Amino acid sequence: MSKRTYLLCFALIGILISFAPAGEWKSGIVWEKPEVVDPGETDDITGMKPPKDAVVLFDGKDMSAWDGGEKWIIEDGAATTAKGGVRTKQKFGSCRLHIEFASPEEVKGSGQGRGNSGVYLMGKYEVQILDSYENETYYDGQCGAIYKQSPPKVNACRGPGKWQSYDITFTAPKFNDDGSVKSPARLTVIHNGIKIQDDFQLKGDTAWHRPPEYKAHPDKLPISLQYHGNKVRFRNIWLVELDD
Repeated sequence: MSKRTYLLCFALIGILISFAPAGEWKSGIVWEKPEVVDPGETDDITGMKPPKDAVVLFDGKDMSAWDGGEKWIIEDGAATTAKGGVRTKQKFGSCRLHIEFASPEEVKGSGQGRGNSGVYLMGKYEVQILDSYENETYYDGQCGAIYKQSPPKVNACRGPGKWQSYDITFTAPKFNDDGSVKSPARLTVIHNGIKIQDDFQLKGDTAWHRPPEYKAHPDKLPISLQYHGNKVRFRNIWLVELDD
């Protein structure tokens, strides 16, 4: 191989590396395995009713409150993920969000490939949805985790196909005029009636490929639901806006 050809090959390899996707970021923290607890069964068919002052985002009939909602499949009062994620047309800051979900009844895959979705407050701060019933994965990525930042205190999952609920209290971050963080975002998560995150102070957003970081953004942004290739069902989604 001539020197010229060698240099061209070397340059080509450098270009390919520069365009390669970034690898998955891991915190390096050795977490304790969340204890498995039984949240109990539920015979509730329709889920918790929204209060009068709630903003109803999905009532079982249509996904008109969501950009991209027309792609999801509505059947028997539930919306099933398909062909991409969705985000609310309305923008929100601090809020108390109620959402019910169910992983596929037929178990396929394992780890992050089983019943994977997520709730993104302001489109940036994710509470993970995953079928973590007898399914091992990294603890800060299992169901109820604040993704890559905080595992759930316990694993309160019901089995595949069974309805589950999150009640999420979110405090939006605030920024100074220079873009620095005035007050960080905070999350409390109740999973199937059990508190699994207790006013956790986020270190930043919840990217999968890099450490968390804050970048100044508006006081209100849409809420997003992730499509990760798994047919996760959702129903009875509503929220109450909170004063900061």
